[in-house]
Amino acid sequence: MLKTIKPKTARSARALRKREPKIQENPKTAIFLRGHKTNNIINTALSDLCALKKPDAITFSKKNEILPFEDDTSLEFFSQKNDASLFVIGNHTKKRPQNLIFARMFDGQVLDMIEVGVVNAKSIADFKTPKCAVGMKPCFLFNGDLFETSEIHKKFKNMLLDLFRGQTVKSINLSGIEHVISVTASPPQKDDGDPSTGIVYFRTYTVQMKKSGQRIPRVELEEMGPSFDFQFRRTKFAKEDVYMAATRVPKELKPKKIKNIDVNEIGDRVGRIHLGKQDLSQLQTRKMKGLKKRAIEEIDAMDIEEINKEDDEEEISPNKRQKV
Repeated sequence: MLKTIKPKTARSARALRKREPKIQENPKTAIFLRGHKTNNIINTALSDLCALKKPDAITFSKKNEILPFEDDTSLEFFSQKNDASLFVIGNHTKKRPQNLIFARMFDGQVLDMIEVGVVNAKSIADFKTPKCAVGMKPCFLFNGDLFETSEIHKKFKNMLLDLFRGQTVKSINLSGIEHVISVTASPPQKDDGDPSTGIVYFRTYTVQMKKSGQRIPRVELEEMGPSFDFQFRRTKFAKEDVYMAATRVPKELKPKKIKNIDVNEIGDRVGRIHLGKQDLSQLQTRKMKGLKKRAIEEIDAMDIEEINKEDDEEEISPNKRQKV
């Protein structure tokens, strides 16, 4: 492990300050490593995934004697040396041919790892189609119910999103979405019902916006590569308390709760307003001659006279009425 460095110059102090914990997290850097033995398929897969991750990617062309599931001290050394928290390690052995390991770090230690085997692969060079620009964030599409029900699929989905997350932005330009990564999970191939035995199809497409005669363009997807078929192998997940600490949201980033305002299921803001006692006598109404206060009082007085007159007529007997 690296010893604690004390800054001696202002430049080294700024470099160490960049590595300190921040409320707004920097874009995560990924390191692409070759194991002690690889083949052409693994080398091409590492270079293609690195091209999708650039510019926040570091690639090592030399082979390394590294076995993450047996000893993770090498990953901790590379993470602290290069200020990186994501790893993609490739190796090829007789027991595990064409092997890729996705790993994440937290607080200088390995958080979780997922090992997949590359069943089928096509590189970017095999597709003679337009490519996306460097540094563009992809749009992810996950197909299959296993990404909601299977634990290993959930972790793999979260790891892919963390790998290609990039910089956090507040708004997105429609023309800035240049490529889409589609990840499809197939059902288990064996009869035991184990979801990890299924194949995960990793496909990359470019977004082609064409004229549609309307304001919204017509969108078409064209495969640009790379294309992989993954199969799950070994896994190493973090403990529940460590994972909760790694995914904790700082208090400064949590939205402040406003009193008497909630959000419904549709996403609309619903609020409750408290009003004081209303005096309807002071209510402004439409100005009409019949609604004036003086006219209303005169009408009420006429009604009272008519009522009194009717009462007097009722007191008169029928005989007196005939004489009159």
